Amino acid sequence: MSPQDSNQRRAERKRASFTALVTDVISGEPIGHLGNLSSTGLLLISAQAPRSEALYQVSLMLPSAGRALIQSQPIEAGIQEQWHEPAASPGQIWAGYRIVAISDADAARLDGWLSQA
Repeated sequence: MSPQDSNQRRAERKRASFTALVTDVISGEPIGHLGNLSSTGLLLISAQAPRSEALYQVSLMLPSAGRALIQSQPIEAGIQEQWHEPAASPGQIWAGYRIVAISDADAARLDGWLSQA
């Protein structure tokens, strides 16, 4: 699925109007910057293409959005690569991921943030 196939998405995505680095929890290395986010997936902009269908355990910080999200606490989720392609900017890759695992507490905080974003 490419970014243009938005009709296949189940949840509305919120575009990131801020810089949020997404980090691989296992390696501690950043894997990309958040492009957009929903309760079921996200788009990352990165310098390297991910492996097809790869699974990652990631952590990301979202800016405060009311009382629903405390900025000092990252959200962690398991994500799986669904597609990737070169971005319009040279040296950048767009990659779409599906959230495959997230704790109830992190899901509630994410939903709270999305409802206020």
